[in-house]
Amino acid sequence: MGSENQTFFRQAVLRLCSTLDLERGLHAFLEYARHHLPLDQITVNLYEKDLASVRVIAGADQEGGRVMDLVSPLSPGSRSFLDRDPVPVRMINDPASDLLTSEMAKRMGHQDASFLILALKLEGRRLGAIVMRAEGIDRYAESHVRLVEPLIEPFAISLANFLKHREVVYLKAALAEENRFLRGELEDSAKAEIVGASFGLKPVLEMVTRVAATSSPVLILGETGVGKELIANAIHYASDRSQSPFVKVNCGAIPENLVESELFGHEKGAFTGAATARKGRFERAHKGTIFLDEVGELRPEVQVRLLRVLQSGDIERVGGQKPVKLDIRVLAATHQNLEEMVERGEFREDLYFRINVFPVTVPPLRERKEDIPALVSHFVRKRAPEMGLNTTPHLAPGEMDRLQAYDWPGNVRELFNLLERAMILCGDAPLVFDHFRIKEDPEKALPTSTDSDLFPTLDQAMGEHIFRALRISQGRIEGKDGAAELLGLNPSTLRNRMKKLGVRKKRVLSERISRLM
Repeated sequence: MGSENQTFFRQAVLRLCSTLDLERGLHAFLEYARHHLPLDQITVNLYEKDLASVRVIAGADQEGGRVMDLVSPLSPGSRSFLDRDPVPVRMINDPASDLLTSEMAKRMGHQDASFLILALKLEGRRLGAIVMRAEGIDRYAESHVRLVEPLIEPFAISLANFLKHREVVYLKAALAEENRFLRGELEDSAKAEIVGASFGLKPVLEMVTRVAATSSPVLILGETGVGKELIANAIHYASDRSQSPFVKVNCGAIPENLVESELFGHEKGAFTGAATARKGRFERAHKGTIFLDEVGELRPEVQVRLLRVLQSGDIERVGGQKPVKLDIRVLAATHQNLEEMVERGEFREDLYFRINVFPVTVPPLRERKEDIPALVSHFVRKRAPEMGLNTTPHLAPGEMDRLQAYDWPGNVRELFNLLERAMILCGDAPLVFDHFRIKEDPEKALPTSTDSDLFPTLDQAMGEHIFRALRISQGRIEGKDGAAELLGLNPSTLRNRMKKLGVRKKRVLSERISRLM
């Protein structure tokens, strides 16, 4: 190593090891190194084999260093490459010439750039890579490779120290979070992280950013289980109403005889049992936002009152005489086709136009499968401590491919249910999904074991349970001894589940006729 290279090595290591904050060390290194070689950005990438992904955890450019958490799924070809023994330093002067670099450059938006990639190993275990990027093609030469190659070991040690430090910080933060919970100061769950904001949900989040600054009504559309409530949370907390109330209402879960009182409040003596006056959900959301989930479940008379709120900003409590003026933003969501409901006369056309000022459609999971690795990682890391697991389990080899081959009709909710069942059965062992038979076309379904063919899916069991309740109630859904009462469900909720599971009352009636003949 020449004297100039030795000086570069000493100064670079000094900057890398000057702090436990990896992003600060990266920025200090970049500020020094860019005077000796082309360098516009440096990132630290971890190879997460069980997720079949690369996770970018930190980076730096001339503006500074930053912590990152970007999970990028890998193609089978890229995974095969990463499983081989790495070349210490790879010089890529044209991303199109290298499959793995091409995939990552495309996702990061740097197709016209040159790269130096330092493979990091510690005690024989592959940690990941340091990726140095310079804008433009053919920016690097062999002299640059020789300059940075001695830094591989210091980078690996720095990364290992950072990961250990982050684990300590994480445990400390978890303890503080638990302490806040015990004191009743746990942060509102409405501010939950949106997983997929970098890939599949990126267009949706761009729309959220645009509409959040306004007070316009927003209609959030999407299948059951896609995360419509999280989008509503994001809109509220990105708006200038973020410090004001955010009130959520599941329109399908409120008993029909209490909907108006629950939404608009009531005066003392308005009905039997109304011993005192009570504010409704709309009044509680004054100066803030109200989120009407499953708005298609509202009865026609409630739709009329909601229309008045949107038109005039006034409500009247049940039994009240004076209007109450409100400053409120309305967000609504549904998995139903409101246009078809309007045509059938089940939903008011004027209300539809009022709430459909800015529609936001959340894509189903089958259309954004690139988010599955990040969703799996997020859920497993979150649930493992809650389930009392000693370690955070990872997926067995090949299981991520099986998850990405499935179409997930139940969307993110179905994925999370499957993961939780696997964590219960597998414990701290690698997660496998042979125990479950998911209803899907044979070519798309997860592979299953022979014994599982005799075991019904959760949807099948639920459908048969609902059918038995309908048979006992002789096909009646509502009222005393109706199927909804037997199952402990709201009638509208039961109808929705029947529709989703394909349970038809005609089957019950046909069986009754068969018994009479």
